Amino acid sequence: MPTKQGAAASSLSEANARLISYAEIATMARVQRPVPTTWARRHSDFPSPVAHEGTSPLFDGRAVVDWLITTGHGNTDAPELHAELALHTLAGWRRRVPPRILLDALTSLICLHQQLDAPVSGGLGWRSLVERAESLDPDDTFLLSELRSVPDAERIGPALATLADELTEAAYAPAEAFDWVLDSRRRLGSAAHVADECAPAITHTLARLALTADLAEDAVIAVPHARSGDLLAALHAERTSEAEHLYVAADPDPTLVRLVRRRMLVRGVYEYRLDVVEGVDPDTDEWGDPHALVCALPYEAAETRTALAVLEHIQNLADLLSAGRTAVVLGPADALVHALPAHGEADRLRSWFLAEGLLKAVISLPDGVYPHRPAYRTAIWVLSRTPETDRHGLVLLSDLTAETITAATLNTVIEETHDFHAAGWRADRRHEPRRAVLVPILHLRPGAALTPQYRSYANRYTQPVYERPVRISELELTVQQFREQDRADQSAPIRTNAVLRPEGQPIRRTSVARLLKERRLRRLPGHRIAAEHLASDGHYPVITPAEVMGVAPVGGRRIDRAVLLTAYEHAEFTEPGDIVVTTSPVFGVYVDEEGLSVVAYPARVLRARHDRDPEHPVRPRVLAALLRAAAEHGRVNGAMRAPRRIEDLIVPDLDPTEAAHYDALLAEISRRTALLRQQSAALDDLARLTAAGLTDGTLALNALPN
Repeated sequence: MPTKQGAAASSLSEANARLISYAEIATMARVQRPVPTTWARRHSDFPSPVAHEGTSPLFDGRAVVDWLITTGHGNTDAPELHAELALHTLAGWRRRVPPRILLDALTSLICLHQQLDAPVSGGLGWRSLVERAESLDPDDTFLLSELRSVPDAERIGPALATLADELTEAAYAPAEAFDWVLDSRRRLGSAAHVADECAPAITHTLARLALTADLAEDAVIAVPHARSGDLLAALHAERTSEAEHLYVAADPDPTLVRLVRRRMLVRGVYEYRLDVVEGVDPDTDEWGDPHALVCALPYEAAETRTALAVLEHIQNLADLLSAGRTAVVLGPADALVHALPAHGEADRLRSWFLAEGLLKAVISLPDGVYPHRPAYRTAIWVLSRTPETDRHGLVLLSDLTAETITAATLNTVIEETHDFHAAGWRADRRHEPRRAVLVPILHLRPGAALTPQYRSYANRYTQPVYERPVRISELELTVQQFREQDRADQSAPIRTNAVLRPEGQPIRRTSVARLLKERRLRRLPGHRIAAEHLASDGHYPVITPAEVMGVAPVGGRRIDRAVLLTAYEHAEFTEPGDIVVTTSPVFGVYVDEEGLSVVAYPARVLRARHDRDPEHPVRPRVLAALLRAAAEHGRVNGAMRAPRRIEDLIVPDLDPTEAAHYDALLAEISRRTALLRQQSAALDDLARLTAAGLTDGTLALNALPN
């Protein structure tokens, strides 16, 4: 028989979690927002709405999850779908329970589940559950206070216990369920848990740079300023299955200290291998000097932060390093890499790290390392204490400030740092860095920024660089050929023969709407192409509004044949002479001379139909030019306002002779414009290649002849 608490938990859970919207279904299934609407329309077995919020339908979350698992739709596997639904339930309680209390309680219950190796919900009442927690944590060091702090515990506590069990059962291990909850920190609005945590990719980079996987059994790993334990979890994940390390950490926030203890406990790191203390520095006196130290310095506002204080903090951390041991520190770029006043206190201290052979590698990072503090610019230092006889006077400098943080970019920097370490912190021609630069310390001027001023040798002298002189010679020859072609061009001068129209010959006018009604034009819609399906090397060009307006070159966006035929099976190609038009964000018109392109919405196609009126055909070049002029001039014939739709544009309906003459004129103008563009492009390439070679030091210019 279910207890009263279990019934209350079930009622509360149903009230908070079972109703989800189309947008929440899309988030859970990891698809675009319109996809669930399409599922509901196309599949008769899709769950029906059980309620409405205004005009928006709401669905039973469990029924939707069961449907997704049964049909295989979406991009999320079954365990994560169940976890997402449980976390959606958790998000519904934010108004009743403060987010921090909510997260602390749920992580404590997951930890309790792992410690008991048994479910924490079911017939066990809340009071009995707290008593069992007290027997496990008699000194109240990691979870007892969190469970006692749950408000309205007799009603909310059992519901949270049910959620903890659901997450643990859905996950591969309690540690994974614990991480799922912490990954939802931003969604749940717990700023205290996320303000000082860097992006996951950077956290794993710091852990990999520390080379903890190579450490022996019982090696000590120190993490000052542990925060919510992201770094510790990443470091634990880096270990090999055979080696068990000792972890010492510290944080000034007692609540986060308890969270870190729980987080490591569910990962199987027990008290005899874990020491997390409240404060600034880990307890290294009892455990010994760390074999590896990894630290993300706490954020401090620029108004109060000083470079000298930051560097002194790192100096204190470096004092913990014995010979051959490594530290990885993430800190503010203004102290770690930016230029400093020459010979000032901060500059002298930073130079000391170099002179002592402590600073081995510097990695400048782009914005966005701290999602909660997007304007905070950071950098990474890799330090290692080496005997004076083993110092080679080199530092590895990497600059990622203009890069996008991707796995490939970070992997390259990590591998180059590892190669530098494996070579004994000396240059090794077998592993010449491509993205980073090895710089002699003696070449760094006082106060200079610790960023590379040139690319590495291997990155500079690539095949395209070796081909630059040949390419420049080819461009010079191309420019000369254009000049000779201009001299030999015998084509007649352009003559429009334009005169004022006689009053007795008024021009006839028509509209796009009338041309469509008379079937002299056919209208075709554009296709909704997902951004992730566009590339620069696909089989077919995609014409978006940017190409139609002339702000992007046609052919720069393409789509793969296999993607087009599977994801967009009803897509149509353009035909030669199709007019592509758009009104969003502004009016644009483009004539596709070649055809075999795909038009992306909101652009669309106007196709001339010559079979409807062979004596008076619609000429695409002529109509495009007239549409462009009509949209630019706006009002005609005393209209009160400019037309808002392409169909409303009024254009001249030229007689066949005049239209043919104008079409020939436009064709000649287009031919000559293309030639001029080719000449301009060749001259631009010539200037660009020469400047690039002079800038990176790979080209030299001989004296010019008289």
